Amino acid sequence: MTEFETKPLPVSRDDVAPDGSDVRVLLALERGGLAHFELRPGRTSRAIAHRTVEEIWFVLGGRGEMWRRQGEREQIIPMEAGVCLTIPVGTQFQFRSFGYEPLTALGVTMPPWPGEEEAYEVQGPWLRTE
Repeated sequence: MTEFETKPLPVSRDDVAPDGSDVRVLLALERGGLAHFELRPGRTSRAIAHRTVEEIWFVLGGRGEMWRRQGEREQIIPMEAGVCLTIPVGTQFQFRSFGYEPLTALGVTMPPWPGEEEAYEVQGPWLRTE
């Protein structure tokens, strides 16, 4: 049996995600992990896709947009507190932050993040600003 854990949100980032956002790693179990993502105001992420991982995001604060593409299907959606979205395996995506506060979200990664080789860069609709 896996022991239960408790962890507060780290004060500073643990890492920088492949898309360029700041990551605060939370907890993980065998089938999934949870992280806090933050993109500073006025920034645009790298456009990426995942090889084996799918994610569910829940936006906590800030404002922005998310671009997603699967084959011929493509959309740009507004991101603001309360929005929940999915990023299935292989989906190309990019996001950007508007306004004066960072765009923040919780992301569930299934399975847990395997490492640096998981994400690969793709062509997105916007120029990245890092």
